[in-house]
Amino acid sequence: MLKWLKSIFKTKSQILKETDLMKKFLVVGLGNIGDKYKNTRHNIGFKILDALAKNEDFVFEDAKLGAIATFKYKGRSVLCLKPSTYMNLSGKAVKYWMDKEKIPLDNVLVITDDINLAFGTIRLKTKGSDGGHNGLKDIQNQLQTSKYNRFRFGVGADFGEGRQVDYVLGEWNEEENKVLPERLKKSCELIRSFIFAGVQNTMNQYNGS
Repeated sequence: MLKWLKSIFKTKSQILKETDLMKKFLVVGLGNIGDKYKNTRHNIGFKILDALAKNEDFVFEDAKLGAIATFKYKGRSVLCLKPSTYMNLSGKAVKYWMDKEKIPLDNVLVITDDINLAFGTIRLKTKGSDGGHNGLKDIQNQLQTSKYNRFRFGVGADFGEGRQVDYVLGEWNEEENKVLPERLKKSCELIRSFIFAGVQNTMNQYNGS
């Protein structure tokens, strides 16, 4: 009886009510909390999720280890997460919400900035190294695998030797700000495609666009 009651309580405590696990998705935007980081290149993950929230008409609310929001898309239930752990501990939030909502690894998408791609380039990968990115490094450590879907948004590498941190924590320049709205729109399209059409179809359609 006690085990049954615990099971009922646990079910009710979940955010997503979908019972088919393959229809549950977690989309994570990486970034740092606080106004001083809001418009920085390193926070593109947050920025893309904010654009998606505007498109899909949902609102983020503070929860454990991050701000979360949910929406439905073509029969799929989606949990969006902006970790509040700061970039270097992003994996803690990702693992917590994966476990809590019982979301399969294949249905997780992590959005991150990438200095190895030209500004505005978008690329979806199913695995890879952390590339020196502390957020990805912590996710890999927490999940104990490098085989998870990541959506890489190119921020370019227009910085001198030893200036990488200043660059990624710097704000978008005037030219970048002009292009961002269209790139955010394309990024939202990629996320919706990942949820409905799957990772392979999405890679074929959007990689390099």
